[in-house]
Amino acid sequence: MSVYYSEYLALDKIINAQHPISFKEGNEPAHDEMLFIVIHQAYELWFKQILFEVNSVTEIMGKDTIDDNSAELQTVVHRLQRVATILKVLVQQIDIMETMTPLDFLDFRDMLRPASGFQSYQFKILEAKLGLKFEHRHGQCYYTSQLQQKDIDIIKEAEAGNTVLELLNRWLERMPFFEDENYWKNYISISKKYENGTNVNHSAFWNDYENIYADNLSEAEKINVDHFKNILFDAQKSERSLSSAACKSALFIMIYRGYPMLELPFQLLDTLLEIDNQLGNWRYRHMNMVRRMIGTRIGTGGSTGAGYLQGAIDKHNIFKEISQLSSFLIDRRKLPKLPKEITDKLGYQA
Repeated sequence: MSVYYSEYLALDKIINAQHPISFKEGNEPAHDEMLFIVIHQAYELWFKQILFEVNSVTEIMGKDTIDDNSAELQTVVHRLQRVATILKVLVQQIDIMETMTPLDFLDFRDMLRPASGFQSYQFKILEAKLGLKFEHRHGQCYYTSQLQQKDIDIIKEAEAGNTVLELLNRWLERMPFFEDENYWKNYISISKKYENGTNVNHSAFWNDYENIYADNLSEAEKINVDHFKNILFDAQKSERSLSSAACKSALFIMIYRGYPMLELPFQLLDTLLEIDNQLGNWRYRHMNMVRRMIGTRIGTGGSTGAGYLQGAIDKHNIFKEISQLSSFLIDRRKLPKLPKEITDKLGYQA
């Protein structure tokens, strides 16, 4: 049987899925309600695609081991980069929404209650699957209060499953260089603590790195040395999502990303930061649009409107622990020289 374009895309269902309330008998039609519906349907379709990509990523990263020498890691990076690109489109779609004026919106806004974008269960699932935990959410008291039970159950299931952030932590902890002392047996320390050549191992490397880092901080920044020690060497994760071992690996990837074998791992970290960045851009643009449209009024779903979005901007930074590692970067010209045992592994093999 031949495939027909409109049937393949189910266009009859999609094109006829817009039912403006203001167009119903007895109401005065509000022209911009059609735009409002189409924009939000487009958002939900893109959320579906993003979830499709994220689910495939967690499936790959959820394996007992990821074969870093196969196409698996490249596939993860590629699909996450697609997610970041889609999020850019979501931000740009606000430009279209903003062609609607506040008075245009008021023509139909009161008819929407209690429906609201706050009830988008797909977006809440996306946040959960990326790694936003319930205890870190802004507005916990009403974050599912306007949802139907079937949607709440789907969100809770997502929160209980493997997240990208948790799987990233496990993957980073697998870096072999800080577990096998043979990689560091020929490391030449530049710090006095190791000047006699004894106890030369990866601890000497991090001691050198800490000293170089501390020497290049201003007086006002000296407190960062304590943060450096706590984040990279405190075995207790406490409230953090990334362990100290994972943070050391992530920082190592960031500072030595010029080596061929670290290019793809760095792209993974950088792409996750871009996803956070675009989610932040979307919330910021959304917040400004809400302020423009309804000022300080509450949302149709009962949230505090722009106030809720401001709180989400401040708290919902899923991969902030990766971005915080930028505080510990040093001039690449001052980086400790790695031993041959490691550089051989990080370069292309002859």
